[in-house]
Amino acid sequence: MSSELYWQVTGTGQNVVLLHGWGMNGAVWQQSADELSQYCRVHVVDLPGYGYSSERVELELDTIAKAILEQAPKDAIWVGWSLGGLVASHIALHYSGYVRQLATVASSPKFAAQRPWRGIQPQVLDNFTEQLTEDFHGTIERFMALQAMGSPSARKDVKVLKQSVLSRPSPNPQALLAGLKLLANVDLRQALTEITVPFLRMYGRLDGLVPIKVSEMLDNQYPKSRSVIFSQSSHAPFMTEPDAFCSELVDFMHNGQ
Repeated sequence: MSSELYWQVTGTGQNVVLLHGWGMNGAVWQQSADELSQYCRVHVVDLPGYGYSSERVELELDTIAKAILEQAPKDAIWVGWSLGGLVASHIALHYSGYVRQLATVASSPKFAAQRPWRGIQPQVLDNFTEQLTEDFHGTIERFMALQAMGSPSARKDVKVLKQSVLSRPSPNPQALLAGLKLLANVDLRQALTEITVPFLRMYGRLDGLVPIKVSEMLDNQYPKSRSVIFSQSSHAPFMTEPDAFCSELVDFMHNGQ
């Protein structure tokens, strides 16, 4: 069993780490990495259990974080999409020497809905968990469709997501089940009030998995952070509005706010 995670590193300058979401792999960041590497040194990892890191499985948020930190640069800007946002937030909270700035993309400190908190209905997560064992590839495809739903470029977004997933080894079923468990159970809402580094939260206005109301609620809860909303995007703004996404991120890198 391979113990090292798979990383791709491009560009020079300030270190930036990109973390992908559930069911995906680092290939989803290809367009963003190509653009950002003109301004900084971009590190893209396949999370444990995904893509070229599929042989190493970690089941808990902290062990996932520790596996990443074995090869991650220190004092970097961390960008986490969806589930990757939970991982990046955990690292910022518990391993602060690695994090200069934190950006989360279409992510939430608590993904599961619990009134009045907006999010994914627990039943939806339960259904994905049940379906995984019966129809592994079909479940991931349904999740990809859910991520793109509402975006004007939904068909194109799903195609790119699918190409990314298929370009590398399939995710490990154990990692997928563990990821769904994290999405269902992790709640970092209170913990993230303690974030002291510059913190940018990026959202898609049309996102059905992380409703835009989450952004409004967290604007009040995290007054030291800043939020950006991509008006044409659903759950993958870096694909739907790539130029605007990279522009916002580069601005954040340079200005720290």
